[in-house]
Amino acid sequence: MSQTKCPFTGSMVAVVTPFRDGKVDFTALDVLVERQIVAGQKAIVPCGSTGESATLTHDEHAQVIEAVVAKADGRVSVIAGTGSNATAEAIDLTRAAESAGADGALLISPYYNKPTQDGIYEHYRAVAEAVQIPLITYNIPGRTGSTIETSTLLRLSDIDNIVAVKEATGSLDRVMDVVAACGDKLAVLSGDDPLTLPMISLGAVGLISTTANVAPREIAELTELALEGRTAEASALHYRLLPLMRALFLETNPIPVKAAVAMLGLCEDELRLPLLTMSAEPRAILLSAMERAGVASAGATP
Repeated sequence: MSQTKCPFTGSMVAVVTPFRDGKVDFTALDVLVERQIVAGQKAIVPCGSTGESATLTHDEHAQVIEAVVAKADGRVSVIAGTGSNATAEAIDLTRAAESAGADGALLISPYYNKPTQDGIYEHYRAVAEAVQIPLITYNIPGRTGSTIETSTLLRLSDIDNIVAVKEATGSLDRVMDVVAACGDKLAVLSGDDPLTLPMISLGAVGLISTTANVAPREIAELTELALEGRTAEASALHYRLLPLMRALFLETNPIPVKAAVAMLGLCEDELRLPLLTMSAEPRAILLSAMERAGVASAGATP
């Protein structure tokens, strides 16, 4: 499947999962999804790393996807996070997302058990054969302990419903290797907010963003400017947002982004153990970056 046939381009938000008193806050989730759609995001990605999928029960996982699909109501795509380090579980989660009406699925490469490249290939192939919806592979070795090598991505690109890779290796050399090897067979999506502009200049077609939770309209605009080749305008917006992008990773994602969304009054600053709320010093830096980016009022309480 060529890049031009990949249904997912532009800015897409890896949406946080709001909690209240230990439970998913579906009222706040509706508000968050609507805000992203109005701001111009092209897709909502629930139950990813930013959505704290690691501490959602299977029932909650399904319910969050169903709620996002219902709220999106066909206005934008919904790409469900359905990855697991157990292939059978990934198949079950992806089938459930497909049944719920998700337009696609994002699957992190198997973590912790560190399969071989052949094992990674067979994992994705098994999931792809079990469903009809488009799949996005997710390369983030900082969380998984292994890398999907370019040669493995090239093999995976021959599978019809594997349409893209979310690249979060932090390496532009890596992006160039994937684009050069996979050409129009596999779309590349940025998984690193600060690298989106250079990645698009090298051939990426969009972004799955953490920062869009806080600055959805600005991230949508930055991505569109970059895709349109309006480099000077995109660069100016990139540098305005760069301190915010960096501040959102002062502690482990999604600790800072959950704090930021709470500062905006959109949900509670509540996470599940083993994650704790953001500590005081980086929280103050984050609020300052939000103010400088123009997404929070001066004088807001951290």
